[in-house]
Amino acid sequence: MNMQLNELIEFNFTQSIETKQQAQSTMVAPIADAVKLIVAAFQNGNKMLICGNGGSAADAQHFAAEFTGRYEMERTPLPAVALTTDTSALTAIGNDYGFDVVFSKQVEALGQAGDILYAISTSGNSGNVIKAIEVAKARGMHIIAMVGKDGGKIAQMLSGADVNLCVPANRTARIQEVHLLTLHTICDAVDTLMFK
Repeated sequence: MNMQLNELIEFNFTQSIETKQQAQSTMVAPIADAVKLIVAAFQNGNKMLICGNGGSAADAQHFAAEFTGRYEMERTPLPAVALTTDTSALTAIGNDYGFDVVFSKQVEALGQAGDILYAISTSGNSGNVIKAIEVAKARGMHIIAMVGKDGGKIAQMLSGADVNLCVPANRTARIQEVHLLTLHTICDAVDTLMFK
């Protein structure tokens, strides 16, 4: 039993490492594109709106906090808003209009041309994230999609001006682990480009 448990633990570590190595070979260039887009938006006085469900909602909040507070260095706060945190807005919109529009209604209210929608979905098929992207595109916002698997429907919605951060993995846990590394990498790079 103990040996099986140890093997299971080692398997998860090994699979996580291997997934990160595969992601490194495909995601460096798109992450650099995302960083440049975010830096340009912040320097132009624009903001970033971030959305996702479940673990991706937690990532959205984590990501926003790294900008409005700090990542690893003292610097000016940066305008990033997680659309997953306002329970009154989420429940009112969900109750009155449906869960599919809990993010798109907020994008319609808060998003402006030149802003960024950072859309997180491990499957690439989250209906409410897709609707948020549709509204953001109509408002002239930039899209950074952080997805997994084959990118799903979200990857098919992206144009040349958008950024597709797709983790080459199928297991949700592994995708989320690379998502977190990606978020931290972006924070580090944004801080370096803007403040060092």
